[in-house]
Amino acid sequence: MNYLLDTSTFLWYVSAKADLSHRARSIIRDSSNNIYLSFVSIWELAIKFRIGKLKLRPASLANWLDIHLAANSFRLLEIRVSHLVQFADLPLVHRDPFDGLLIAQSQVENIPVITNDAAFDHYPVQRVW
Repeated sequence: MNYLLDTSTFLWYVSAKADLSHRARSIIRDSSNNIYLSFVSIWELAIKFRIGKLKLRPASLANWLDIHLAANSFRLLEIRVSHLVQFADLPLVHRDPFDGLLIAQSQVENIPVITNDAAFDHYPVQRVW
């Protein structure tokens, strides 16, 4: 099955944080699942890294991403025009633009999102936690 990680879930998984639910960790570890990381999350991480809110080892975002994407066999989900059009039509319940675009991608691609963010429940997406 296909799943989309939200940014926090990705960070918690690759840093082995206890914040990740047992179900989320099991789904991500199951090699029969395709786990996607969106360019949206990479964009969000790049912004946080640039302004100093995200400290990484190795200190290069490119190296850090290469290591974690390869080590976990995560797939990348590009941002398509259909995602942006869907995003433009979303009601403004969740005002975070990154999460809004993840919601739009989830809808267009018909893919569940692995997130603990209950604000996703205000939209017709499948949230897994």
